[in-house]
Amino acid sequence: MNGLLDLSWWQLVLVGLGLTHVTIVAVTVFLHRAQAHRALDLHPLVSHILRFWLWLTTGMITKEWVAVHRKHHARCETPEDPHSPQVLGLRKVLWEGAELYRVAARDPDLVARFAHGTPDDRIERLLYTPHNFVGVSLLLAIDAMLFGVLGVALWAVQMIWIPFWAAGVINGIGHYWGYRNFDSPDAATNIVPLGLLIGGEELHNNHHAFPSSAKLSARPWELDIGWLYIRALELIGLARVKKVAPSPALVQGKDTVDMDTLRAVVVNRMHVLASYAREVVAPVSRKELCGADVSCRRLYRQARRLLASGAPQLDAVKRARLTRLIEQNQTLRTVYQFRQRLREVWERTATSQESLLQALQDWCAQAESSGIRALQEFSRRLRQYSLPSQAT
Repeated sequence: MNGLLDLSWWQLVLVGLGLTHVTIVAVTVFLHRAQAHRALDLHPLVSHILRFWLWLTTGMITKEWVAVHRKHHARCETPEDPHSPQVLGLRKVLWEGAELYRVAARDPDLVARFAHGTPDDRIERLLYTPHNFVGVSLLLAIDAMLFGVLGVALWAVQMIWIPFWAAGVINGIGHYWGYRNFDSPDAATNIVPLGLLIGGEELHNNHHAFPSSAKLSARPWELDIGWLYIRALELIGLARVKKVAPSPALVQGKDTVDMDTLRAVVVNRMHVLASYAREVVAPVSRKELCGADVSCRRLYRQARRLLASGAPQLDAVKRARLTRLIEQNQTLRTVYQFRQRLREVWERTATSQESLLQALQDWCAQAESSGIRALQEFSRRLRQYSLPSQAT
């Protein structure tokens, strides 16, 4: 009845949490960061162990998962997105996320277009891809042998763990509810505190802001367990991090907006907008809407979120609120317009670098003559931006 190991129920719970955690680590480190986004290289032994574990515990095929995920980034929040709750509804993605993955993966054109660079060795062609359900069947037999009748329940938990947490919660709630550090051009949000369960994948807004970063945390208090495992593997020579999110470099005393400033602003554009929200939108909103009144926190928070969001990411109701807000207050309208003009500096891709530089120079000059102190100070700090190789 209790299998070869004869564990108590609480011991089996601990075993289940440990096994599902290994699966989460395999998904976030191998499938997501290493395969889908090429943010790191794994030693072939580590790579194969994680690939085998996913075959055994999920039956997922690497090239199909990678292809669907890459298309998600390429077509995010559009009708072509395989699993956007903004398009399909939260309930659909939360409870049927795994099925949405399977439907998308059946499209051979999608896999052919987006799965480049994924494993295509002999064992992948002969076992992992054509016989992906052999692994989960083998796992059922192993769980039943080791843990008895309760092992079957453990196997069922293992089967729903990734479909619920990754395909449902991350792709559903992670594009619907939570907080945002960065104004990524989609609805991706961060969810906390689920790091122990989802391995850092809950920092979804950070990931969409910097998709090719091996590290998903951006603030000191954010926990990215997947990054801790990657660093441990790197320290013992079993992984090599290729890219992490850029960090702004400032040159004290620099007051000239030159080509280096422009390139640094473009590279760090997500940080620039996040800083603008903290250093300009927040204090100006508080001053204009509250003054000395500390009881207007709700109004201030709503205004701050509206002014710090791109209009395309707002629904009709919020866009109407934003319009009323900036129509009623000249200072807030100015702050919002300067934010939109700053975005245009890096969004005008067809414009020459010289024209973009002139636009940034004009932006800084006009911001510093706006009479809005927070905007003036932000502009002077923006002049100090530099690429790391230029910073001293």
